[in-house]
Amino acid sequence: MSTPGSHEVTQLLRAWSEGDQAALERLIPLVHAELHLLAKRYMRHERAGHTLQTTALIHEAYLRLIDARQVRWQNRAHFFAISARLMRQVLVDFARQRGYQKRGGAARRVSLDEALVVSQVRDEDLVALDEALSALAEIDERKSRVVELRFFGGLTEEEMAEALKVSPETVRRDWRLAKSWLRRWLSAEMNDES
Repeated sequence: MSTPGSHEVTQLLRAWSEGDQAALERLIPLVHAELHLLAKRYMRHERAGHTLQTTALIHEAYLRLIDARQVRWQNRAHFFAISARLMRQVLVDFARQRGYQKRGGAARRVSLDEALVVSQVRDEDLVALDEALSALAEIDERKSRVVELRFFGGLTEEEMAEALKVSPETVRRDWRLAKSWLRRWLSAEMNDES
């Protein structure tokens, strides 16, 4: 199966955002495989025995995407950036529903390095990383989006640059600065809990 052209996906996204439901029906088969890979990437970071499965994560993301009709889709990269954010929100919501409270409770703070290592990330780790990204977004939304797109979305520097409408060098610089900021924030949070 060949990967659909970026131009074709962009046209369908724009038609869908203008109210063409047939465009959505043609779009879903074109992006399903990539959404499935994105969901699998997310689920690889989850604990073993997680009750939410890859297919369920995709379906939850589809439901939220369909509710996002007011979005003016720019292009394929924008679509997958939004999809990545929605999948992250689904997993964070799921983790919080399982009883992890925003401050304290069963949540455990982790360093950015721990969170970025490709290993099983527990629910509380995901919540801690989400809190850190939210704090960063209050200071610099774009840097927070770069971390989200790279870590959760798996986008390349070029795709991130396209989605954020900046240069690849800006993405690289934002990534370096965001990592540094998140390390300091997570360290301070862990020290506050000690």
